[in-house]
Amino acid sequence: MAALIAENFRFLSLFFKSKDVMIFNGLVALGTVGSEELFSVVAFHCPCSPARNYIYGLAAIGVPALALFIIGVIWNNHTWNLVAECHKRGIKNFSAAATFLLFGSIMGRAAVAPVTWSVISLLRGEAYICALSEFVKPSSLDKFPSTYGADVLARFPCKDVPANLTRFRDEVTRRLRYESQLFGWLLIGIVAVLVFLTKCLKHCCSPLSYRQEAYWSQYRSNEAKLFQRTAEVHSRILAAKNVKQFFGFVALNKEEKELVQEFPVEGVQPSPQWNAITGVYIYRENKGFPLYSRLHKWAKGVEGNGPSPEGHEMLFLAS
Repeated sequence: MAALIAENFRFLSLFFKSKDVMIFNGLVALGTVGSEELFSVVAFHCPCSPARNYIYGLAAIGVPALALFIIGVIWNNHTWNLVAECHKRGIKNFSAAATFLLFGSIMGRAAVAPVTWSVISLLRGEAYICALSEFVKPSSLDKFPSTYGADVLARFPCKDVPANLTRFRDEVTRRLRYESQLFGWLLIGIVAVLVFLTKCLKHCCSPLSYRQEAYWSQYRSNEAKLFQRTAEVHSRILAAKNVKQFFGFVALNKEEKELVQEFPVEGVQPSPQWNAITGVYIYRENKGFPLYSRLHKWAKGVEGNGPSPEGHEMLFLAS
């Protein structure tokens, strides 16, 4: 149990520290696989009852997938940037294509975990067998006793059947497992094709070269890291000044004393500045020069959110 908890904390640590999209999605998929395996071992128990199997089996696949999707939407920074954008400015400055791209980015990232959950559930086959065992037609089974019906078929996933039906239970389980795994592999193929087409469309629509896109990605990552690190130091120094003003002194360790001496903080940034650097950002240029983020745009003193005659809006969202 302790090892499982340690692994979960290690996964969460990597999850939040990762900035690369592929690593991020890979960690989400691995975490989902582990969760699905744990759920199958601990929590999944088919009721083996007519009319209940179907609901329980579909719920075992669909409800966790829905929960993972919602969590993915909540944990996506673009979601809250969109909320801030709608609250402060509205989305009237975005074209229809840019709005579609934004929602597609949020939904696509959030879909990684639920799709992985659904694929693993289908490849394992237990939930599918539980859901559909009672719907197998007895006439499709060679020499199946006519005295038995759906109530007996519903008990097949639990192996709670008369001895003379063991052969039929194995056949039904094998048939349904085949169907479940077939759907799982088809889902993998469909997702792979969609990802490939999306990547192709992204690079075809982008007016930036591959090197400039790579530079933009590096800039965004470095800006986020430096902003977070600086905000942490700034807030600590400001808190130290306020605590000292209240008590007359402040208990700082050696590192914090060095920070206070090295970085004098005079005050806080006004709300208009925070609003200017918060929200959705889709790549734009001004007089031919790229603006890589809202912070970059604010630092250059560029006003407005929409495309201007001197610039253009690129239908590409930073990851």
